[in-house]
Amino acid sequence: MTIARAHLIDTSVTRWYHCVTRCVRRAFLLGEGADDRKLWIENRLQELAQIFAVAVGGFSVLDNHLHVLVRLDPEVAEGWSDEEVVRRWGRLFPPRDGTRQPIPVGDAWVHGRLQDAAWIATARQRLQSLSWFMKCLKEPLSRMANRHEGTRGVFFEGRFKSVAILDTEALLATCAYIDLNPVAAGIALVPEAGDHTSIKQRVEHVAAQDRVDDLKAAERGTIAAVAQSSGLEESLWLCPIEDRRRFDSTREGMVEGFTLGNYLLLVEYTGRLFRNGKASISRDLAELFVRLGSDAESWQARLFKLSEGRLLGRFFAASRHRLREVAEHLGVRHLANLACCPAR
Repeated sequence: MTIARAHLIDTSVTRWYHCVTRCVRRAFLLGEGADDRKLWIENRLQELAQIFAVAVGGFSVLDNHLHVLVRLDPEVAEGWSDEEVVRRWGRLFPPRDGTRQPIPVGDAWVHGRLQDAAWIATARQRLQSLSWFMKCLKEPLSRMANRHEGTRGVFFEGRFKSVAILDTEALLATCAYIDLNPVAAGIALVPEAGDHTSIKQRVEHVAAQDRVDDLKAAERGTIAAVAQSSGLEESLWLCPIEDRRRFDSTREGMVEGFTLGNYLLLVEYTGRLFRNGKASISRDLAELFVRLGSDAESWQARLFKLSEGRLLGRFFAASRHRLREVAEHLGVRHLANLACCPAR
């Protein structure tokens, strides 16, 4: 039975959601066309992350579907002034002239909108909405593709799937699963070689700063490694892996005390599992699993379940306790974990 999106998204449960959307009939429409549609999706995600109160933690764009990991930040939207709401909305849907051509957002248009408090309240809600974020991601590409091909009809399936991510290990597993989609599909040999993925953007961003040595040093869990990871993702549009607000950043990251180097070590190990079916555990990696309160066997079982491709379920946690806690909050007796993934 179809469930209204309003009942699937609850920021009192979690702010993190994994969204999957597929092309109609699962046709390879994202890999076709004169323009690079996958690159268009990347650029559009970056643009929307700067407009919405939604942070993008990960993404991968393949020929017939795409994955996006997002964090909803409603408190950010509530802190915007009315004028900022109007101007952000104007970036999404600019005013148009008599011939329906977009025109710049001028002070007169902004002033007119500021007189309508009900409109501003609606716009503020939409700028923190996952449904509107996905609508503004998909709909323009559909229109553009139809216009270029001189056709009509749908491009994406009508609804996207959203999975509530309930704890830290599930969050890291989801992020790794998304980044490893090209490796699992046999398109790329190593994670950072997978085009149109968040991990490639993170690595290229570090390389552009000429800080690859700092990144390698940050794989270790020492205090010095944490210091060397300072600023690695501060100017990147993606949500940083490490939450460094306690140290030197005003940006909220994904996991406190877990560096980008730590994450790349974890993804590299998982990529070898996908390629070879097994991989050795280094001391640094073993320490990572201990810090997560997990172990290599549980991690492998979880990622292999996800990679089977049947993401059945609406909730994902690594902890049974967390599943029970959310079930109690929602007033239900039991929550099934995504893809029947094992929980400790």
